Amino acid sequence: MTDELEVRLRKLEMLRQLGIEPFPHDYKPDHRVHELIESKALDVPVKIAGRITAMRMHGKSAFVDLFDRGSRIQLFFDSGQLGKSYQLLDLLDIGDIVGVEGTTFNTQRGEYSVRASNLQLLSKAIRPLASIWHGLKDPETRYADRTLDLLMNPDVADVFRKRAAITREMRAYLDGTGFLEVDVPLLQPVYGGASATPFSTKVNALNRTYYLSISPELYLKRLIAGGFDAVYALTKNFRNEGLDSTHNPEFTMMECYRALDDYNGMMSLTENMIANIAIQVNGSPVVTYQSYAINFTPPWKRLPMLDAVEIATGYDFGNMSEGALKDWLSSRDGIRIEGYEGMTKGQIIIEMFERLVAPELVGPVFITDHPLESTSLCKQHRKPKEGLVNLTLIERFEPYVAGMEIGNAYTELNDPILQRRLYSEHLEREKVRLQKAGADTSHLQVDEPFLRALEYGMPPTGGLGIGVDRLVMLLTDKPSIKDVILFPMTKAELK
Repeated sequence: MTDELEVRLRKLEMLRQLGIEPFPHDYKPDHRVHELIESKALDVPVKIAGRITAMRMHGKSAFVDLFDRGSRIQLFFDSGQLGKSYQLLDLLDIGDIVGVEGTTFNTQRGEYSVRASNLQLLSKAIRPLASIWHGLKDPETRYADRTLDLLMNPDVADVFRKRAAITREMRAYLDGTGFLEVDVPLLQPVYGGASATPFSTKVNALNRTYYLSISPELYLKRLIAGGFDAVYALTKNFRNEGLDSTHNPEFTMMECYRALDDYNGMMSLTENMIANIAIQVNGSPVVTYQSYAINFTPPWKRLPMLDAVEIATGYDFGNMSEGALKDWLSSRDGIRIEGYEGMTKGQIIIEMFERLVAPELVGPVFITDHPLESTSLCKQHRKPKEGLVNLTLIERFEPYVAGMEIGNAYTELNDPILQRRLYSEHLEREKVRLQKAGADTSHLQVDEPFLRALEYGMPPTGGLGIGVDRLVMLLTDKPSIKDVILFPMTKAELK
């Protein structure tokens, strides 16, 4: 226990001995500090509350800074006016929350202040807020102790107020275009909807293993097959994988599906929705993100993945055989793709795009027409590029902004026979990959309820997923996903 902590605990005990309750039940202020600062009204009786951030004692008078939701006001205490209540100041510390009644005035130096006539302790801060006005700088400590972060860096709260506005506007846009918000289970008996390592748990009542959702996709498609025209879920996903500036094992995703639509419709939905959100929360479709100037005004550029790789390398790989592509790679020391000898042509192109192209995309741009190997849940391209060799393309796109992939969309595969075959082949490939790595494969199961839903008949459908956390990063100019998640996973441990 620190010396300062011991001092505060002794003050707490002294308060109780004096009959002062250090943690009263409530307090009803009639003004907020920011309202007073904006009005600058004088001789107004007020009742306010906030946290003490500075104390300057001058014998029989004292000046105290009171902080309330981003705004600071000075309090003036005079022992002659407060009487015995003035002694309470000796038992207060920086960080304590107090309620004050008084009258607004300007000091001789012209500082807008409140002359206190009554003081009440609302919450005694036992743990000291060390160096509060110098700011908390270590990022991992900030993320691990978000309470302290918010107290020391009040502007952090603005990020999360804007995050709330972003999700509110996203819902409003989808609701306004005919989508219905629905819930999907976060605990699921079958893992599916994406390729990721799941978290698992046991449901004791059923004596069965369940998985935390990696995607709401397969449940939402079941609803489209069940007759809903358009549905969306704004939900948590969980993937037991890496931690970095754009990945957190628990993250927020918006996924939506619309019957009788395709990936072209989802492109229009994406660009119009995000531009609208930017306008509503930032006042403009143009934002600055780190060193990038981003203009979300539709229409966004459409760029097929093969074309993007050709621009980066100078080679058209579409008409090149798989063997010729591997020979080409073997002669290029500057392009190192681990294990390319055992990859298909489509897998190599995906890898080349992610290494050579994706990090350089400023965008916003839709990367369209991906190789079949990227997913088993998407329809094949109805008008593929002519002359393709050893390569099948699908109607899939990903929106990229500032080097980040912020979403994923398909013309959804609704042929139940083909879906079952592709799904099973995908699981077999995953099983082989995981077995080689010595990893568990027990979660790799066919989602029979999903396939049964397709067998009832699902109409042509367009589907879209947007990474909400990454979108918030872009609209708040934050370089790390941890800056936009209130309680991210961190390396730091609080004790």
